[in-house]
Amino acid sequence: MSMEQQSSYLRHLPAIFQQEVGVDGASFLNRFLLATERILSAGDAERPGLEERIDRMHTYFDPGPAAPGATPAADERAPVEFLPWLASWVALTLREDWEEEEKRRFIGRIVPLYRLRGTKAGLEQMLHTYTRMGVEITEDEKRPHYFHVNMKLSERDQLLLRRKETIASAIIDREKPAHTYYELNIDVPTMQVGVSSTVGVDTLLGSP
Repeated sequence: MSMEQQSSYLRHLPAIFQQEVGVDGASFLNRFLLATERILSAGDAERPGLEERIDRMHTYFDPGPAAPGATPAADERAPVEFLPWLASWVALTLREDWEEEEKRRFIGRIVPLYRLRGTKAGLEQMLHTYTRMGVEITEDEKRPHYFHVNMKLSERDQLLLRRKETIASAIIDREKPAHTYYELNIDVPTMQVGVSSTVGVDTLLGSP
């Protein structure tokens, strides 16, 4: 047989098909098997073969939110382009301004949170799912149907902080009982000499 690339599928055929039977016959069979092998099992990182896709099919149903400080391998959880489909299965509308990890956390947590919808605990957990930081909700004893939401955010970038505040407000508006009102208070990084003390870098002054 010629020096062209050999298909590994040839060794699985009867011996007679592995013999050199002429340029046309051998080359055609080898090229045919190479094309088939490429589709089924010889893909690459960007376009894995069908066998590899089938082998990791279970990961397509796992949003796989990352643990703090961890970086999961791409083939251990659903591809990012598959997340909207997963969200549709749990009746969740993903916001366009959510980061990938934020989308994964919500998909992974939304079903148990549905049972707490409209409650103080449910709203606290919903906001914690988004911020991954402390959230406390207190009712105002002097004003009926009024509550305070106190959140902590670690971002020191003003644009990112504004984005998180806007999304947090949207979550509260969607999840709170319709007859209630609220005030959102956000604790931001403050100046600590020797820890964080550079204005505009690791410290924010004033209210966001």
